[in-house]
Amino acid sequence: MDTADIAEPRGSRGQRRERAGGRDGRRAGQGAQPLHHKAPYIIRNIPTYDIMGEESLLRIEDTADRILAEIGIEFRDDPVALEHWKSAGADVDGLLVRFEPGMLREILKSAPASFTQHARNPANNVEIGGKSVVFAPAYGSPFVMDLDKGRRYGTIEDFRNFIKLAQSSPWLHHSGGTICEPVDVPVNKRHLDMVYAHLKYSDRCFMGSVTAENRAEESIEMARIVFGRDFVDRNCVILGNVNVNSPLVWDGTMTHALRAYARANQAAVIVPFILGGAMGPVTNAGAIAQSLAETMAGCALTQLERKGAPVIFGNFLSSMSLRSGSPTFGTPEPAIGSMVIGQLARRLNLPLRCAGNFSNSKLPDAQAMNEGTMSMLSAVHCGANFILHSAGFLDGLLSMSYEKFVMDADFCGALHSYLAGVVVDDNTLALDAFREVGVGKHFLGCAHTMENYQTAFWDSAIADNEPFEKWDIAGRTDAASRANKRWKQTLADYEAPPMDEATDQALLEYMERTKAAQADAWY
Repeated sequence: MDTADIAEPRGSRGQRRERAGGRDGRRAGQGAQPLHHKAPYIIRNIPTYDIMGEESLLRIEDTADRILAEIGIEFRDDPVALEHWKSAGADVDGLLVRFEPGMLREILKSAPASFTQHARNPANNVEIGGKSVVFAPAYGSPFVMDLDKGRRYGTIEDFRNFIKLAQSSPWLHHSGGTICEPVDVPVNKRHLDMVYAHLKYSDRCFMGSVTAENRAEESIEMARIVFGRDFVDRNCVILGNVNVNSPLVWDGTMTHALRAYARANQAAVIVPFILGGAMGPVTNAGAIAQSLAETMAGCALTQLERKGAPVIFGNFLSSMSLRSGSPTFGTPEPAIGSMVIGQLARRLNLPLRCAGNFSNSKLPDAQAMNEGTMSMLSAVHCGANFILHSAGFLDGLLSMSYEKFVMDADFCGALHSYLAGVVVDDNTLALDAFREVGVGKHFLGCAHTMENYQTAFWDSAIADNEPFEKWDIAGRTDAASRANKRWKQTLADYEAPPMDEATDQALLEYMERTKAAQADAWY
């Protein structure tokens, strides 16, 4: 099927309607800055923050090499992966694989430094790597929560709702993956409904399943129905997020999925999840060295499966409460560790996925925003190109919050302006404004202000900036209450982007055939 027929830029039918009344309506009436993307992703205009000197970086890299050479990594339940390593010259002893220093770095030279992930709507294609920054929703929560119904298991309706919220946000760039786990659909079939929901209710880039090799392959096959088989073989259209079983184990479920994406020329996101003190050392430098070793091994395996396949160097450092043993998120040690991970990924010349809007809070409250801001700023400053978990993360990733989703997306809007840096040109230096206003007068009505006021400042959709008295009379609402109203209105206003009817039918028929071929499994 010709992708030109089904991936046309969004026209008037697919444009999201603005609210006629309220804050959005007032903005439209005042000619304020439009609430849509200026670009499908951010081009970073501020430098990365390189905190570690060369000597310390070399020591971490040397430690990672020694872990790989002296201790090794197990590759379980995947004979093909072991054969790849044998052919590449690694020391394979049963399931344990050891690597000579420099071996993985040499293999990784074939991986692209950046690549394009193509969206159903080409206007929403994203670049992953270099100076690009892509925000995607949180991923993997079994529970959802909101202020009305509280915490509960996620359903396919919740899953679709979060896709619609992401599609409607002017500040997110990607539809994400398993935004929440739809537990009302059989385990062995829910990936089909999830991929279909991404394709049907969004025209942005998305992620597929990794929980079994056949589910990864079926996710990719659905992408082929939309984009065309030849196009998919030449271009990345779907990502697969795979996790190391830290410490130092790659299990077969993940490596089979990893290889499925790689051999289809689709991008695997390679992510250790190191909980300091449990799955790795409590000390930051040791955890970073472990992460580097595990990630390099996974990234290199993609290149042995298909040389030149896109791959993303991922990382998920976290800490724990040593009093209770509970995981903690949004804490300073993993945040500063992310800065170092960014430096290491750049030395490997690989795109980076790192950090996100993490929190252990059970409500969209001050703790949630404090922890999320700590973690999200580390992602911004470490140079992350693909920032998963940008919106919705609560409860240590166990819960996806409707209110926090829109609060986080709003914060992503602020980061658009933050990452733009300070533009210096004749207009921004405003010398004509100083000449017009002179000494001791205000700039409110001068020509420069009137020419720039629509775009001068980012305008939050959630924050209340009114005087105290007006806020008091209006009901003293807090940010979470305002977010509650906003997500409901956003879903009420949502319009699905157009999809070619024949393509939609082909997807539904594929899903029906695939589901009919197997009995339901609930675990």
